[in-house]
Amino acid sequence: MAAAAAALNGLSMAASSQAYIESKTVMESRALVTELCRHFYTLGWVSGTGGSITVKVHDDSIPKPQQLIVMSPSGVQKERMVPEDMYVLSSSGSILSTPTLKPYPHKPPKCTDCAPLFMKAYQMRNAGAVIHSHGMESCLVTMIHPRSKEFRITHMEMIKGIQGHGYHDALVVPIIENTAHEGELTESLTEAIEAYPKATAVLVRNHGIYIWGDSWISAKTQAECYHYLFDAAIKLHQLGLDWSTPTHGPIHNVKARALSGDHGPAPSPRCVVLDIEGTTTPISFVTDVLFPYARDNVRKHLTATYDTEETKDDIKLLRAQVEDDLKQGIVGALPIPPDGAGKEEVIASLVANVEAMIKADRKITSLKQLQGHIWRTGFESNELKGVVFEDVPEALEKWHASGTKVYIYSSGSREAQRLLFGNSNYGDLRKYLCGFFDTTIGNKKETRSYLEISQSLGVDKPSEILFLTDVFQEAVAAKEAGLEVIISIRPGNGPLPENHGFKTVKSFSEI
Repeated sequence: MAAAAAALNGLSMAASSQAYIESKTVMESRALVTELCRHFYTLGWVSGTGGSITVKVHDDSIPKPQQLIVMSPSGVQKERMVPEDMYVLSSSGSILSTPTLKPYPHKPPKCTDCAPLFMKAYQMRNAGAVIHSHGMESCLVTMIHPRSKEFRITHMEMIKGIQGHGYHDALVVPIIENTAHEGELTESLTEAIEAYPKATAVLVRNHGIYIWGDSWISAKTQAECYHYLFDAAIKLHQLGLDWSTPTHGPIHNVKARALSGDHGPAPSPRCVVLDIEGTTTPISFVTDVLFPYARDNVRKHLTATYDTEETKDDIKLLRAQVEDDLKQGIVGALPIPPDGAGKEEVIASLVANVEAMIKADRKITSLKQLQGHIWRTGFESNELKGVVFEDVPEALEKWHASGTKVYIYSSGSREAQRLLFGNSNYGDLRKYLCGFFDTTIGNKKETRSYLEISQSLGVDKPSEILFLTDVFQEAVAAKEAGLEVIISIRPGNGPLPENHGFKTVKSFSEI
């Protein structure tokens, strides 16, 4: 361990030397930022000296976290910059090289005000490049729903250009509020990155967007896709169409209001949020089909995918959870050997822990994420078929036709939710669903989780959301957050307390 640390320290010192800073490798990165700034200026992303770009100096001999950073300066004409105008920073953010002072009317050189925000993307996401754009579409799209904390869009081809997303997925970009000074955004951007682990961008209301990627090519590609999607959303809105729904149909009540001559601001549409187990789907399907399938295939899945990035991430989450479980004395938790102990030994301990978690029916993100990946294999091989009650498809279609947005909130991962509704006994039902929430937004028995959902959906009042669940504690938490609540009574559901005070239905047709 000491030798490895010393080696990394040696690499870091070598990378910070004046000779290396003046090397061809660093100069090529300076030239790249210059070229990108000129290109982005023509797109309107960095006009008026606004916006900024930063890239890591790629060098195969230096681990990514120790690589140097090139950043564009602040307050300069981005289209007129040359490589010598760039700042060079250490991997920790210390300035190693400053541009020389230019004669009037140029201002004294200053590193971009975005630097602390760029560093958060490097440190928290191991990014290879970050782009800060002031593109008009990234500003306007945050103003259409001024209370919304997220931008959501689905069923658009360009979503496939965003890392980790497909055509059917709901692309979710967090929105943070603007401040008078760029550096003051650091805390809220940090919170957004933590709250949205799969996001590769954060919108700043009335301001612009921060986008990162594994490399400059990834960041540039995603930036182009994000701006396309924002532009499409604005144009769909102008046409009275809803960009957040799968069919992009008319915005609820727009036509009726136009005919009546009422052109005031449209009220937020009513939303329905559905639980899965015991609400849309029999509990027996989850307990007798999905859970056993995941339990029986844990070892097979981990063995086959052990070296993939996805499974490495799953194992990382499980390790963190087990370490916490051991500290709390959770029954069934067993220490997981380090990676160096050998693949089979690590897998054996993971299997034992996962089996204990499944047996205890624990609602934890690490387990749900792994289960989702195992179930994906089952659905893709047609070994699994999702099950929903017979009244569910008709209700989904009715809500969709009326302009009511329908979302899913389940302890199962969002991927598992999409798999179930995309491969159901009534076909692909995802066309009726506007988005999916899982425990990354919060525990289903905590009021704050429903407050977060209310903010995400951009409704004026939480009471505009109807939540359906079979679990009394979830119903109480949602009601305390101000949501309308109905409890689902289905075969196999657990008993409810007497005089619980909630409306109940045995079928969605009763709603």
